[in-house]
Amino acid sequence: MMPLTFANLDEDNIVRMVGGKPETRQHLENLGFVAGARVRIVSKIGGNLIVRVKDARVAINREMAGKIFI
Repeated sequence: MMPLTFANLDEDNIVRMVGGKPETRQHLENLGFVAGARVRIVSKIGGNLIVRVKDARVAINREMAGKIFI
């Protein structure tokens, strides 16, 4: 298991766990980052990520991506 920040571009991954404070976990889950969801990093720009999750593109910062484990 590793943080999403270490994933390669255009590689399918499965969310294993979402960490962080309860408010942070809830926010990420509302965006679609739940255990078992498929995620793919579309691009990395200045430490921020654009991620495809549940047929949507979501922009998250490096700190948030570090709380998503694949």
